[in-house]
Amino acid sequence: MIIKTNTGRCSVLTQYVINGGIPLRGSINISGAKNAALAILPATLLMEGECRIENIPKVTDVTLMLEILRDVGASIRLVDDNTVVIDSGGVRAGSVAPYEQARRMRASYYLIGAFLGRFSSAQVAMPGGCNLGVRPIDQHIKGFEKLGAEVQVKAGFVHADAQGGGLKGSPVYLDMASVGATINIILAAAMAEGLTVIENAAREPHVVDLANFLNSAGADIKGAGTDIIKIRGKKSLTGRNYAIIPDQIEAGTYMAAVTAAGGEVTLTNVIPKHLECITAKLEELGAEVEEDDESITIKREGKLRKANIKTLPYPGFPTDMQPQVSACLSSAEGISMVTESISDNRYRYVDELKRMGARIQVDGKVAVIEGVKKLTGAPVQACDLRAGAALIVAGLGAQGKTEVGGVYHIERGYEDAVKKLQGVGADIRVEDVPDTELLSAGQTG
Repeated sequence: MIIKTNTGRCSVLTQYVINGGIPLRGSINISGAKNAALAILPATLLMEGECRIENIPKVTDVTLMLEILRDVGASIRLVDDNTVVIDSGGVRAGSVAPYEQARRMRASYYLIGAFLGRFSSAQVAMPGGCNLGVRPIDQHIKGFEKLGAEVQVKAGFVHADAQGGGLKGSPVYLDMASVGATINIILAAAMAEGLTVIENAAREPHVVDLANFLNSAGADIKGAGTDIIKIRGKKSLTGRNYAIIPDQIEAGTYMAAVTAAGGEVTLTNVIPKHLECITAKLEELGAEVEEDDESITIKREGKLRKANIKTLPYPGFPTDMQPQVSACLSSAEGISMVTESISDNRYRYVDELKRMGARIQVDGKVAVIEGVKKLTGAPVQACDLRAGAALIVAGLGAQGKTEVGGVYHIERGYEDAVKKLQGVGADIRVEDVPDTELLSAGQTG
């Protein structure tokens, strides 16, 4: 959506325009978890009969995954914006996930595990998504090979084949607690013969949500949410109705927005336990948080205080929240230190915050943030999903006008972000502007 034609005359770019410094007040309903949806939708390939999936977020990554499922033969019926009925009866062995769609999204690698689980073979393009540095799929491949698949990467595709003897349960030890590898091995093992035990498994909420979905369909998965997951393969799984959990990172982003801009906002449709690590850090910055069974109210009136952050696997502080909270720290009193231990290239947003007056120095995995009294609005560019969210957070707390480009990154993971923020009083709007670079190229070329 970044580039579109305007009555055939010129190309335009879509940006968010934010006039900051306005405290936020009201309530925001949190959408379904993008990361859970991107695991559960491929899992429907394992099912016999229809699956009705509710509370799916209306974001471009989910739309793309549904397009891929349709292209490989699944029947997709949208009941409303957040409910879909999927019947994978029409998917056949040998179906190939389309190259152009699959390479645009990292979660497309879950199709490997799903196809392996159902057909004992898979052919899927190497994944894309945000450029956060080297994120190899060697742990995924290790798991598939332990289950009896032969895996090759050639011509841009991952080829996995276990048709000779089918997948067999096996112990799998992950060298790191990889969320993607844990999910992919669960998908492949759910219908494998025998018992698979994943050690050093990821514990994130969307891993648990996938296991709960599969168990509701007849799978036998125990231990999700701990570092040892046991999967006893079943011969068949039957489609069920299922509602996806709320999005932990979306909720955390709006909590960071209130922390940056001030005010008081209640977030509904949340699981407070999933937010404990984020809540603790924002309280350290000076926010006040009150929890209810399915809602959280966050308030910030005083000055922001310094804090140190180190990203860790769940239940530690999530890497997907590091840029947003770093945006808050940019206007906190004192010097804060951020250590990124999960993702490479996560600090690409720093140069954009510097345009807004932030004082940040990055040395490898560590960023030192010297808080300024107030950020000032500036034209900035989102370079990935969470970097874009951080720029929104910064813009809401800044003085003056911030223009955020590259919003297609943001729309990969946030449903109706502008509308939700407008609903709590933010001065934010969508604006189309001429693409001067394209226009210049057209004039000179």
